[in-house]
Amino acid sequence: MIVYNDTIIVEEAIHEEWLKWIKDVHIPAIMATGLFSSYRILTVVDSPNEGVTYCIQYNADTIEQFQQFYMNHLHSFQSIHQERYAERFVMFNTLMKEVD
Repeated sequence: MIVYNDTIIVEEAIHEEWLKWIKDVHIPAIMATGLFSSYRILTVVDSPNEGVTYCIQYNADTIEQFQQFYMNHLHSFQSIHQERYAERFVMFNTLMKEVD
């Protein structure tokens, strides 16, 4: 299994509105691509950063599915997120593979 992880540090003042948008709009649109089999949202309990830190993990069955997402969808989703919350978050991504 391939895990694509978005770690997002969101300003505290907007994190509740951001989380609602992520749950109601952003994640459903990503899942609608059909390239991920599941996802989960986590928050970092002991983050040393200002703001609220979230991790959203999307699970793909194969690296090819992730690559399709990356080539065909990732940049448009990032652009939408950037337009909506410019200068109010920091994001970085990690690609991981489950170890048997």
